[in-house]
Amino acid sequence: MASSHASRTLGRILAMAGKEVLHIRRDLRTLYLALAMPVLLLVLFGFGISFDVDHLELAVVDQDRTAVSRELVRQVTASEEFVVAWEGTSPEQAVAELRRGRAVAVMVLPRGFSEDVARGGAQVQLLMDGADGNTATQALAKAQALVDVAGRKLAGAALPAPPLEVRVRTLFNPNGRSALFLVPGLAAYLLAIVAVLITALTVAREWERGSMEQLFATPVGRLEIVVGKLLPYLGIGLLQVLLVLTVGAWVFDVPVRGSLVALGLGALLFLVGMLGQGLLISVVTRNQVVATQVATMTSVLPSLLLSGFIFPIENLPLPLQVLSRLIPARYFVATLRGVLLRGNGLDVLWPQLVAMTLFAALMLTVATRRFQRRLD
Repeated sequence: MASSHASRTLGRILAMAGKEVLHIRRDLRTLYLALAMPVLLLVLFGFGISFDVDHLELAVVDQDRTAVSRELVRQVTASEEFVVAWEGTSPEQAVAELRRGRAVAVMVLPRGFSEDVARGGAQVQLLMDGADGNTATQALAKAQALVDVAGRKLAGAALPAPPLEVRVRTLFNPNGRSALFLVPGLAAYLLAIVAVLITALTVAREWERGSMEQLFATPVGRLEIVVGKLLPYLGIGLLQVLLVLTVGAWVFDVPVRGSLVALGLGALLFLVGMLGQGLLISVVTRNQVVATQVATMTSVLPSLLLSGFIFPIENLPLPLQVLSRLIPARYFVATLRGVLLRGNGLDVLWPQLVAMTLFAALMLTVATRRFQRRLD
């Protein structure tokens, strides 16, 4: 008896899933939204958004005008992280170039610089444009490092060795490429938006077209309707994950260093949770326009601002840190970065997987309970 009931339940779920597949096949816009848009946006955002700072315009004020000062400028600009945009002897004119936005930094070499280098007490002044805080911070760090290395080369043996030498080695992203940091977060962000949007329209569309009455005349239960509608989009979502990760590896050289099991399980749980959220929105709103608006508001901003995609969660105000614990994208971003970059497995990522499991179960439970087999 139990097995026959289970088989009938499975049959009704598959019938609902088949019905939803027919809807998807008839509406190619859904397939475009689900498959083409994430890949297109990933490529656009991946190339368009970058925190890498190079080829910075540098204004040089060389008041010493010696071979030593010119050699310092040459060594600082040899890596092309800085390019000389203006040269002169007037600090006021250099600051004017900074104010006009024609340079991001000014390097001032005072008179007597070469003699100071020989004595081991030379100083170089750096003036930074702080209007763009991110660029200024990176430019200052780069300039300080380049000037320090160049100064030691110029001083040679005359400069005493430092009492303590720090050797820094950056793990997981040694070149500091923005793409390796951004692509995993972009993947979670785009998948969250698309997964919520495509399912937010499903039940709402049924109500608007009046086909919900036909479902009420069938023996299909609420959970069977919810699961049946979710399954096709879950398959599309998993295909989305494969496409996005393939494009990330092919176009941006994003590696996969960790457990594929953890990656697959994390993607599955994340998609179930976001699809469940979209279904809940469609059940509550019963209107495609309203469902689209609510889905956008509840997926775009939280997944962008509270997931750790761009801004570190630790730097957020405490209330927002607490709120971010309700955002599944936070856990999927951590899972992607852990698997792709750090080489993590289930032993490290299980807290993220548990959190996504709880969110997915909550969304499906609430969506099922909110689905009423009656007409208002």
